[in-house]
Amino acid sequence: MHRLPLLIFILFAAYQPVFCQAYFTAQNAPDKARSAYNEGKQYSDRGEYAIALGYYEKALKEEPLFIDAKLALAETYVDLRDFFKAERYFEEALTLESNYWPLAYFRLATVEWTLDKYAEAAEHTALFLASNPQNEKIKSEAEQLGANAAFAAKAIENPVPFDPKSVGNGINTELDEYFPCLTADGETMVFTRNMLPSNMFGQRAEDFYTSRKVNGVWQTAEPMEGVNTPLNEGAESISPDGSWLVFTACNRDNDGSQGQCDLYWSQLKSNGWTKPVPFSRAINSPQWDAQPTIGADNKTLIFASNRTGTTGSLDLWETVRQPGGKWSKPESIAGINTTGDEHTPFLHPDGQTLYFASNKLPGMGGNDIFVARRQPDGSWGQPQNLGYPINTKGEEGMLVVSLDGTTAYLASNRPGGQGGLDIYQFDLPAHLRPKPVTYAQAIVKDANTGYPVVAKVDFTDLKTGQSYVTAFTKENGSFLVCLPAGKDYALNVSKDKYLFYSENFNLRETATFDKPFLLEIQLQPIAPGADASAPSAKPVVLRNVFFETGSAALLPESTAELDRLAALLTDAAALRIQINGHTDNVGEASANQTLSEARAKSVQDYLVGKGIAPERLKFKGFGETQPMETNDTAEGRARNRRTEFVVW
Repeated sequence: MHRLPLLIFILFAAYQPVFCQAYFTAQNAPDKARSAYNEGKQYSDRGEYAIALGYYEKALKEEPLFIDAKLALAETYVDLRDFFKAERYFEEALTLESNYWPLAYFRLATVEWTLDKYAEAAEHTALFLASNPQNEKIKSEAEQLGANAAFAAKAIENPVPFDPKSVGNGINTELDEYFPCLTADGETMVFTRNMLPSNMFGQRAEDFYTSRKVNGVWQTAEPMEGVNTPLNEGAESISPDGSWLVFTACNRDNDGSQGQCDLYWSQLKSNGWTKPVPFSRAINSPQWDAQPTIGADNKTLIFASNRTGTTGSLDLWETVRQPGGKWSKPESIAGINTTGDEHTPFLHPDGQTLYFASNKLPGMGGNDIFVARRQPDGSWGQPQNLGYPINTKGEEGMLVVSLDGTTAYLASNRPGGQGGLDIYQFDLPAHLRPKPVTYAQAIVKDANTGYPVVAKVDFTDLKTGQSYVTAFTKENGSFLVCLPAGKDYALNVSKDKYLFYSENFNLRETATFDKPFLLEIQLQPIAPGADASAPSAKPVVLRNVFFETGSAALLPESTAELDRLAALLTDAAALRIQINGHTDNVGEASANQTLSEARAKSVQDYLVGKGIAPERLKFKGFGETQPMETNDTAEGRARNRRTEFVVW
């Protein structure tokens, strides 16, 4: 009665290893399977993957649960770039035993990334990292892939608008065109073109080309004479008015260069571009310094470098021009630089928005384009990926954005181009745009002769009292300065032996700009013996003198303007002026008359407090009797409320 159960037990025990054995390895697989597997390994080691494939398949035919053969097949299909079959065999191996070779999760994830299966790649990378890998290099690669896959999966589900258009045959050719940059008016583009072999070594030479936009069409680009040489120059940045070029030049030995590639500058004069000059050792290093972007304030310079102190292989560095003209020691940009490469920066004229490329921050793979915003404390905020399909698995970079922030330009080798890298433009999505920026453009002339005047131009931030930008007009008397929104600017144009010009640009409430400010400025010369001459023909309006509402109390924002007037009177010791006060027509005429006199008197008192002799000053109030513009609009009334002076 007990023999049957005993027999069943014996049979169960005999067959138990078969049911428990979920897979076989190279150590315990059947002989024929193991022999075929080892033969395949020999062919794999010699790179004869197609032959190895046959032996691995034979091994699996002999033993379908041979996990090492499945893994070898997966790797061989990767080598043969048959990623669908590679995916299949990695999955089968992991189904047999997920803990046998945890790296298989990462290898599978790389295959899924190649197949654009980003969600799956992110999941399997996470499973690999959960196994606590000890190889730091592989761990770092997996972390990068996981971050990219997670980003890509979400980005593709939420694409940004992107419809790039070629800038046209005037710029793009069968050669490579890249690194576009624009003047503030958007009418001039400077870019780098990679020329055909041009020297005895057969190296390709990079040169600058310039194109003008006429009736919306970019004209045939011309080489930039005076800057181009038989050597390489490229990766440039042009000032908003088109008069300064900062760029990269390499392999220069006898002009003061410091390293393999250095930063140079050139200025546009009436007779052309000046001979390029390298920046000093304060900026250029013995290492690679390149790809500069200069701020619209002419004070901020950002560039890429692998100099000592670089976090990764290539970092972004920032330097600021000091009041005396010297540049500060470049500093690595914290919060942006990674252990990878950051390069091709573009600082928008708003001074607050930085576009750049990185291959380490989470993205679509390779080099993606990012944007970062300057914070109130001067630091840079968290970089934001521009999104898919602006960024792809390919290499993106070299992006610039128009002054109004609506149009972006980049270089790409996408299908359908003229050949190699071409320059494209597209509408930049609203959430990626910089702050609104406009510009003030002017011609400064002598009020008597009409001839152009080379004068000093200063824009001051009235809130801080700090100079935003200081420059000189060109030889033709012109200047162009970008003005970001959100500030109240004081413009002062001055020249020795001339009365200064004053204007105000209140952009604190402005959200968009439709038109730039176009001015013609007449500077009045100070005639010899001005203390005894006839009164000046025109009053000088002090546009940056402000009072409390309905009061003669000067506001702090008036200090910069009145100090300039005091300095003018100090330098021109014979000059005598009358200060005039004016109001709009709101309120009683008699009250406006009294207020205008009181305000003129406040200005006189301020000047006397700065050491100007009272006998050189007079004041008079005109109330609402001399409007400059209509009092029917808020803008007109604001212009009519003014303080001015005349020479007497």
